[in-house]
Amino acid sequence: MIREAMLYETMGTKKVRCNLCAHRCTIGPSKRGICGVRENRDGTLYTLAYGTIIAQNVDPIEKKPLFHVYPGSKSFSIATVGCNFRCTFCQNNEISQMPRESGRIMGSPALPEDVVSRALTSGSKTIAYTYTEPTIFFEYALDIGKSAHAKGIRNVFVTNGYMSAEALNVISPFLDAANVDLKSFSDDFYKKYCGARLQPVLDSLKRMKEQGIWLEITTLIIPSLNDSDEELKDIARFIASLGSDTPWHISRFHPHYEMTHLPSTPVKTLHKAARFGAEAGLKYVYTGNVPGDRQESTFCSNCGNKLIDRYGFHINELNLDGSKCPRCGTPLHGILG
Repeated sequence: MIREAMLYETMGTKKVRCNLCAHRCTIGPSKRGICGVRENRDGTLYTLAYGTIIAQNVDPIEKKPLFHVYPGSKSFSIATVGCNFRCTFCQNNEISQMPRESGRIMGSPALPEDVVSRALTSGSKTIAYTYTEPTIFFEYALDIGKSAHAKGIRNVFVTNGYMSAEALNVISPFLDAANVDLKSFSDDFYKKYCGARLQPVLDSLKRMKEQGIWLEITTLIIPSLNDSDEELKDIARFIASLGSDTPWHISRFHPHYEMTHLPSTPVKTLHKAARFGAEAGLKYVYTGNVPGDRQESTFCSNCGNKLIDRYGFHINELNLDGSKCPRCGTPLHGILG
């Protein structure tokens, strides 16, 4: 189901410039962009990932993680191969890096209406574009998103936040929520370990807030690389500048892919980061990859009453009066009903 791509411009000698993400790749004839799934064929840019799903699952929405979007609900989750980052710590490198490392585009065919039908049948309230970077299968996600909205299903991105302003403007009417990885507050980290830059991610986070997309942010804390007190405080302060109601998920690193030489993150580091988040004024700070930790749960930002008791991706108790704290009446922020 190869389709002509959106958001590109033609240049001389049959080159094209892709304007889908912040890389803005200049692609010569018969070449692909950094993502590995957008190819210049005789001066026309094509998406090779349209309608070809490499992964589909019915997940708890908490797995994204999105803790403030229909808590306890199902999310029909899909991905194609490819990514516009090259993270050396990627947890899904087998599919995200497949086009770059082997040149292959693999998966099962599924039209947008097929995906929406499967989501409806599964009882999912959302479709999550996840596992790899949803920006790189933008045209497919857009068509699914339009169809999903028509059927009353919400759309959520789990993303590195590297989409262009043009892409976000096109998708935003159909994008209800996003969990964005803010991997570091260092441009050097992004260049060395992700093959990208920091500022475009910060710009996307600001734009999402301005466009009314519900936003949650995840930081995977990697020992010795992005775990200094200064950097964690900088991240916390930046998130607070977006709005104190923005949830921050602080996730524990485990060795994987090209970073098997590093240890898992000490839990005390997550708790330290959570403290910095609270000191910056954030109302909702969570620890991830530590099942049973107190900070998996949601507490009222006013009186401290436990509103959602979690263990891993499972909700043990939902203690809400509609979308409010039953003790003091303070609303819980998010997409709750």
